[in-house]
Amino acid sequence: MDVLEAIKTRRSIGFVSDEPVSKDLLEQILEAGTWAPSHHRTEPWRFFVLTGDGRKPLGETLAKIAEKGMDDPSTDSNKKKLEKTLEKPFRAPAIIVAAVEPSDNPKVIEEEEYGAVYASIQNMLLATHELGLGGFWRTGKPCYDPLMKELFGLSDKGEVLGFLYIGHPTRDVPAGKRKPVDDVTKWISDESGY
Repeated sequence: MDVLEAIKTRRSIGFVSDEPVSKDLLEQILEAGTWAPSHHRTEPWRFFVLTGDGRKPLGETLAKIAEKGMDDPSTDSNKKKLEKTLEKPFRAPAIIVAAVEPSDNPKVIEEEEYGAVYASIQNMLLATHELGLGGFWRTGKPCYDPLMKELFGLSDKGEVLGFLYIGHPTRDVPAGKRKPVDDVTKWISDESGY
């Protein structure tokens, strides 16, 4: 599949089987992530691959974060929510946690370090699609909680930027839709331009 086709046909796929994803496939995905652009060649991405019981600490951390936001975690309703939260990392057989560790180089703009990791995530999602796997990029407030930094041993400047849930898809996904390019583009040129 060529890159333009991959970009247009990639979809977030949350319905995957329990079948393990091979280490070889995961390494190909990770390598694709490392080929993203980064200013000053800082390569600020950090990846953590969770499989099997290695997903359990993520569930426990997600539950601790959810519990902090509850008035009374001991109610039956909240206990059920926490049980469901514990199981979230088991929705896919593999999770790649993508994080940023911004460079200390004084020339580096921190926002650009984040941009590099987001580009890395897109590379990994495209590689996932090319390899016939399903991938889903999940984010949200728990990513940015200090407990998440602690779980993955990130610095004070580091940040988790997303969880890529990866597995073998169990269903086809419909074609996507996007606004026409003209709706989101303004051409600025001289008279001889477009």
